[in-house]
Parts: sequence; C-alpha cells; structure tokens
Amino acid sequence: MDLGLANRVYVVTGGSQGLGRAGADALVGDGAKVVVCSRDGDRVDQAVAALGGNEVAVGVRADLGEATAAQRLVQAAYDAFGRLDGALLSVGGPPTGTVTDTTDDTWRASFETVFLGQLRCARAVAARLGQGGSIVFVLSSSARSPIPGLATSNGLRPGLAMVAKTLADELGPSGIRVNGLLPGRIDTDRVRSMDAQTGDAEAARERGQATIPMRRYGEPAEFGRVAAFLLSPAASYLNGVMLPVDGGLMRTI
Repeated sequence: MDLGLANRVYVVTGGSQGLGRAGADALVGDGAKVVVCSRDGDRVDQAVAALGGNEVAVGVRADLGEATAAQRLVQAAYDAFGRLDGALLSVGGPPTGTVTDTTDDTWRASFETVFLGQLRCARAVAARLGQGGSIVFVLSSSARSPIPGLATSNGLRPGLAMVAKTLADELGPSGIRVNGLLPGRIDTDRVRSMDAQTGDAEAARERGQATIPMRRYGEPAEFGRVAAFLLSPAASYLNGVMLPVDGGLMRTI
C-alpha cells in the first residue's frame, strides 16, 4: 500500500534514537523528509547521516524543555524543505522511581520536557498546518495502566493523552488529525536499561515477555511502521485515537 508520504515533511522530536528514530527511519523509507532533534548534537548529526543526509533529513540540537525549541524546529522544516505536513512528538522517558521517592524537582523537570515540551511542539506545528496535516504523540501504555517504578510517566502520560484527544477535537474541523501511540515494551536502549536496573537484565526480560501474549518485545521498526502509517494520508479518517503498539500487553479494550 502506498502511504502517500512521498515528499511530505515531518518534524520528529527525539529523532536521534529510540522510538523517535524508528519513526524517522520509517518515514524516510517511505519517501518523506524529516527534521530530527535531540539534546545531543553528535547524535543528531549521526542520525541525519544514517537517514540519508541533508536531502532527506536535517538535524536540530534542541531540548524540548526550552521554550524556543518548538518554533526552531518548525522554522527548520521551512528553511530546509519549504513545507511542513506534521510531527511525530517523542521524548526520552522520564526518570524511574516511585511516587514517594520522586522529588519535586524531578516532577517539575519531567513536566517541562515530557508534558509541556510536547505540547509546545504540537501547538507550534498545528499553527502551520493545513488540510491533511497530522500530529502524533508518542506516549506509553502508562496512559492507560500504571507501570511499576515509573511514577512520573504514570502521572504525566494520561494527562498528555487527554490533551491529544482534546486537540483532535479542536483541529479536526480544519482537516488536521491528532493521534497518540501507546508503545508497550519495545526493544530500545531505554527498555534494555530499565531491565538492567533490576540487576538481572535477562531475567527481567523473560518476566516482561511472559506478560505479552506474543511472548516477545517489539522491534523498533515495528513501532516505526505504525507511526508512519498513522501520520500518513493513508490513515486519513483516524483522529483522536490512542493506538497501542504492545503485542497485546495491555489488558484494556
């Protein structure tokens, strides 16, 4: 199926690694062009090179916690490619911890990046989109069910999912779609690091896989293909959807 992505342009935050990078790979692989960002300038440069260079990808060193980052990303899309068709909004996972041992400073820092950073980007992108534009928030299964040891994610992701749903209502009449992705255990550096923090990464992985009906972690490319589809014109009547990509992990409908 042709997703209709050829020569479309998308901002991909957190696009140098993990789920954001998987989305960027899939978009470029189907003919789109991307603006990728990360706080690490070297990783941004490496991602741009791996994606195919400046003809299809440009990089911006940016921290989504900074108020000016969103507008810089939007401007980079117009400067490089002359248009903008949407955004895949992904940020690194917030710190691990429980509700009782997570400090106020950690909550504030996580809110600035995970919640407000993605929201700023969504608003900045939406202001420049027209009919057929698409915004996808990369959230987490914690938007529907808490994950042990991830208090900040459990606290922030559900609210951001509701913001995405509300934004879908607000922008839908203009022909702009807003959706969310709820990844489960995808085999990224972040998930492997969390497994390692238990002291026995292999055992943690086995326990995690046992809770997934497909009995394995997802591959980043599997997530990336879903992200590319949801952003694309092929998904033109999907709006306000919070779509799990979890191999059946979540026990909710």
